[in-house]
Amino acid sequence: MFNMKRVSLITNTRCCSRAIDCIRTKRSISSASTSSGDSGGGKQSHKFVFVGGGAGGLSVASYFARKFPNQVAVVEPSDKHYYQPLWTLVGAGVKDVAASIKPTESVIPENAVWIKDSAAEFNPESNSIVTANGTEINYEFLVVATGLKLDFQRVKGLPEALGMPGVCSNYSVHTVKDTFKCIQNFKGGNAVFTLPNSPIKCQGAPQKIMYLTEDYFAKHGIRPNANIHYMTALPFMFAVVKYRKVLEKICAERDINVNYRHNLIELNYGDREAVFEVLDENGKAVDTKKQQFDMIHVTPPQGPIDVVKRSSIVDAAGFVDVDKDTLQHKKHPNIFALGDCSNAPISKTAAAISGQSRAVRKNLMAFVNGKELSHKYNGYTSCPLITGYNKCVLAEFNYNALPMETFPIDQGKERRTMYHVKADVMPELYWHGLIKGYWGGPDFFRKLFHLGLAKE
Repeated sequence: MFNMKRVSLITNTRCCSRAIDCIRTKRSISSASTSSGDSGGGKQSHKFVFVGGGAGGLSVASYFARKFPNQVAVVEPSDKHYYQPLWTLVGAGVKDVAASIKPTESVIPENAVWIKDSAAEFNPESNSIVTANGTEINYEFLVVATGLKLDFQRVKGLPEALGMPGVCSNYSVHTVKDTFKCIQNFKGGNAVFTLPNSPIKCQGAPQKIMYLTEDYFAKHGIRPNANIHYMTALPFMFAVVKYRKVLEKICAERDINVNYRHNLIELNYGDREAVFEVLDENGKAVDTKKQQFDMIHVTPPQGPIDVVKRSSIVDAAGFVDVDKDTLQHKKHPNIFALGDCSNAPISKTAAAISGQSRAVRKNLMAFVNGKELSHKYNGYTSCPLITGYNKCVLAEFNYNALPMETFPIDQGKERRTMYHVKADVMPELYWHGLIKGYWGGPDFFRKLFHLGLAKE
């Protein structure tokens, strides 16, 4: 039985522990006082402090650690760093989960301090944060990149059902391996895939695993016995019209039942029944609907981590309140934010972080040097919409939901080449480019491939 202790691990995979001092330029220290043996307290001071050692934090911290050696601190409690975009392929049985994991120590930039702790309090008026261990950390410049938290508990009955036969989710390292087991063990009936009524990491991911599952069923003679249901809280398949039409056509051709404005609120595992609230045009629940399932892939509700949500640096929804063009905080100019925790109005993907990291690097450097923040993030993001084994529609777009395609071909078609870009090229770009502070998105290549005529 999947119990609440395991759910606690899922929803808070970043756990705090004491670090070891390393006699190297890349140092790992506990945020507890290093001058005594107590469990907390003390003070530290760093020119640049990065809260969050995920893709967003590292992509900028690595750059500044090279420019300002030994003046950068990364606050990150987890021992492990995850390349989460790979989990779609892990769930489909294509990749091993181990390929998505590296020790945090191995990805912290050289010439930076790793503070192995989590932020517990933001004090922008005094240019400081307080960690869970009670250490006060002063900064001149702060970058917030804390990501999102998974909230499985918001769906009644889901925590207890996770890990049981037929119930899975690609969204946690603790459950992603269950997905392929569910796919392999499915013999027929209803296969249900959900998308919640909340911001989530990679809005295309719930569809990707659905298409891969459908393709697996077709290849293994199970498809005639399967009814596939996509239950999305959104009123459309995809925000960008060009790719939306492609996905709608795929669903029609593969006989996938699409249900819009359906938000999962309860899972009754004993009766194999999922309960959805039906939303009106304003997102208000007006009815409920029950759906029987033999397999269900659940995308959990998500949101800002608690310490960010209750701080004074957020908007009404709990996301760090930044200028969408510069990613500088609207009230505190020495604070920047990027990635899933910011309120930049674009899909929350690793590709979005690439464009955002470039903007933060340039604009924070300009601010440090007393210059105008001239670089504008145009909302570039990408969603490699895997539609089957060896098939992918590579969606790229901006704030205006207009395509910004890198390659000189129509990316609104299923292509094997784009599948390999997703499966083989992007992981290398991530490990050796993005989190090392070298990859700021494909702008250069887009201009090159389009002979300088690409639209921005």
